[in-house]
Amino acid sequence: MTTRTLAAGGGGVAGIAWEMGLLVGLAEAGIDVRLADLFLGTSAGSAVTAQITSGRTMEELFQRQVDPVLQAKELPANADFQQLIADFTRIFKEGGSSNAILQKVGALALSTPTVAEAERRDVIVSRLPVHHWPQARLEIVATDAESGERIVFTRESGVELIDAVAASCAVPCVWPPVTIGKHRYIDGGCYSMANVDLATGFDKVLVLQPDIPPIPVLESLDEQIERLRLGGTQVEVLTPDEAVKLALAKAGGNALDPSLRGIAARGGREQARRELARVAAFWG
Repeated sequence: MTTRTLAAGGGGVAGIAWEMGLLVGLAEAGIDVRLADLFLGTSAGSAVTAQITSGRTMEELFQRQVDPVLQAKELPANADFQQLIADFTRIFKEGGSSNAILQKVGALALSTPTVAEAERRDVIVSRLPVHHWPQARLEIVATDAESGERIVFTRESGVELIDAVAASCAVPCVWPPVTIGKHRYIDGGCYSMANVDLATGFDKVLVLQPDIPPIPVLESLDEQIERLRLGGTQVEVLTPDEAVKLALAKAGGNALDPSLRGIAARGGREQARRELARVAAFWG
């Protein structure tokens, strides 16, 4: 039997909307990725995978992206992104072990003033239609801010789904690190934007990856995909096509801007029609 993974990567609130729109469009055409054996979510992708495994209909999930009444109550991202990129670039250029690099990123995140944790958690609560872990195999990736370790949360971790998603979505210096027990966590995208290497051993991996921001990470998506393919795994990657990129660019292009959700979701749904043949041939 062929084993399949859906890996959804990071990309802000616009990325969540695009991924959701794309999956809804595919489902309309009979390609239901909810039949995957593993759902792997990083950052924005953690919110998407938590939603599509919630038991709610795909159309309802789509409406939660485009209907102002149903949309999550997002906060404005008041961060200096140029400084953020400069700080990340400096840290990665300084080098060191993987953990040492991410410890520096974590220290920067822990020292940067942001909104209160409770206020940010309320956003994640409103994002998720169901607040308990699904029966499906869902893995959500975060980074320990103090040790620099990559952490994978599952139903067996004893961590609430809301907190796991909040941790995975905690963009350093934009949102507060998330406290779970005695640990603080930051975005799983600090290690890799989609962490597809965690799907090693699966036959097929479908990757959803919104546009990757110009922020360095430990392992690139291309590096991880190459290793998967060398191990015999088939990988297909879906990214926003030119029509979607143009629509988002005209609207400002800020992936963390909640006003882009409707454009991104509708664009993803339309793009699905253009990707049907490729995805159908791959997903089977």
